[in-house]
Amino acid sequence: MKNRLFRREWRIYADSTGQRVREESMLTRKEMKQKARQSLRKHYLMFVTVCVAAAILGTEFSGSLDGIKIESREERSPETAVTGIVGRQPNLSDVVLDALQGNEEESRELSEELKEQAVQNTKEGRGSAALGRSRGVLAGFVNSVTSGSILVTLIAAVNSMVGSAGITVFLFIVLSLLLALGAWVFLFNMYTVVSRRIFLEGRVYEKLTIQRFAFLLRVKRWTKVSLTMALASLYQMLWALTIVGGIIKRYSYFLVPYIAAENPDISPKKAVNLSRRMMHGHKWECFVFELTYWGWDMLGSLTFGLTAIFYSNPYKTAAFSEFYVQMRDLAKEKKIEGCELLNDRYLFEKADEDVIFEAYGDSLASVWEEEEQEPEKLRGVAGFLANVLGITVINRQDERAYEEYRNGQSKYQMIKAAVEGVVYPERLFPIPEAGKRQKLETLRYMRRYSVWSVILLFFAFSLIGWVWEVSLHLITDGVFVNRGVLHGPWLPIYGTGGVMILAVLNKFREKPLVEFLLTIVLCGCVEYFTSWFLEITHNGEKWWDYSGYFLNLNGRICAEGLLVFGLGGMAIVYVAAPLLDDLIRKIPYKILIPVCITLLAVFGADEVYSNRHPNTGKGITDYTGAWIEEQEVRT
Repeated sequence: MKNRLFRREWRIYADSTGQRVREESMLTRKEMKQKARQSLRKHYLMFVTVCVAAAILGTEFSGSLDGIKIESREERSPETAVTGIVGRQPNLSDVVLDALQGNEEESRELSEELKEQAVQNTKEGRGSAALGRSRGVLAGFVNSVTSGSILVTLIAAVNSMVGSAGITVFLFIVLSLLLALGAWVFLFNMYTVVSRRIFLEGRVYEKLTIQRFAFLLRVKRWTKVSLTMALASLYQMLWALTIVGGIIKRYSYFLVPYIAAENPDISPKKAVNLSRRMMHGHKWECFVFELTYWGWDMLGSLTFGLTAIFYSNPYKTAAFSEFYVQMRDLAKEKKIEGCELLNDRYLFEKADEDVIFEAYGDSLASVWEEEEQEPEKLRGVAGFLANVLGITVINRQDERAYEEYRNGQSKYQMIKAAVEGVVYPERLFPIPEAGKRQKLETLRYMRRYSVWSVILLFFAFSLIGWVWEVSLHLITDGVFVNRGVLHGPWLPIYGTGGVMILAVLNKFREKPLVEFLLTIVLCGCVEYFTSWFLEITHNGEKWWDYSGYFLNLNGRICAEGLLVFGLGGMAIVYVAAPLLDDLIRKIPYKILIPVCITLLAVFGADEVYSNRHPNTGKGITDYTGAWIEEQEVRT
């Protein structure tokens, strides 16, 4: 039996002489796979990321992660793995069961036992040291979740309001079902459509931005799309009751996420019906196309999901995106009912110059103007400091021109990419997109900082870090402690980190997400090296120790701290530093320079003195020991 996808189809038409000729109409499976591989090569990292996120969320490809889900032997001992055995260790289910039965005191005691056991395991070195469970906000949150204390508090609150354990159980079940249903309808279904959109854009355009994940939010159609996918799933579930019908109808609704990705404004019923009409006579072809990936699926199983994660999952998704394009073209050719709703023309082809000019004409002139006004670049050492690190000796008048230029270029970067056909032209989408990303244009964060501004910013960040550490210790332990190795009111690690974020990551300032990730990496390296250096230069003395924190590395850095540094770095780059620099620029140089020199002299004197007599003592270098002692007293 020959099918359309088993061979090339041809469309017969007459040329200007009346001669009957033929033109290619459909691609073969081999050609579709070839196009899919081309798309995958262009956007490999993005496509892999999309599929991995889908596997984690459980929308698709979840089986690819089964091979890397390794349980600890300690967590799956015979006593804890089998129920009904004498001596079985209590677990989260026991806590929830006691709480639902109205035994609040017993459930809280059991929850505290589980929490204390997790802390004790960390202290005794059982389990991974990096997954500490005894200290920190993240560790406390993880312990609260795994011990069930959050659920106990919620159940107790509900029980106190309704006054009946039976009603509480009922409400708890209903709430759980609603949460699961809400996640399925408004998260998982939406993500499926978003992933299809990204793959479809990747066919035509050379660049995919991270903002495309917010595509449905920007067009404000995420609710309608979620309901569309929910309706298709409902139909498929009902057809599944007929066994044979469930298998066949799966392919009837196969194109629904692609249709919603192209036109998220389509009604749920129309999307489902359109998919059914488009797949009429092509369900077998789709089934056979899926079978051609059977070998890849087997290889994925043999490699514990690695080949699926890093190749076959995105490859398969890209190939079926090509399949949708073929079905769409065929529907347009046959003029099937509803095909006019597939109206995103520039999702499948690039716009010509006239169309682009009409859509972006109001911005093109500004782009060209900004390009013509590019300031002359500095050269030599001054050029390296200014162009690479974003630092100048003084803020001259031409620096204002540079700031205008950089901020203008950042504003028009995406417009230029759309005009050049590198990214999907958002202005040509049938539904206007509402840009949700807040632009802090008034702060003019695309700027260079003078040497004198950098010096004052260093001391400002050092002071802020000192106030933060002192306040944190005062709140948690009720004691004032002059934190840090120095004696003055400054922690240079914060100042150094802040200045390094501004200078080293200067080139990434236009990309907030990249800036955030690199800030975490940079601050992690600075903190780890500083901890190591202080220990080897001060006979093993420790000024901080994150042992017991969740996701820590040798006690020198931890996820909790790095997250704070990342968020703090973003605040520095886009808010704090520009605001402080604006204030510093108002200070006359005859005052600014002496102040900077004085601060440097005092700081240098503190460094020399502290090298011989470092700031040590309770709450500083013996902080860990004091904490352990406190815990032992409590227990």
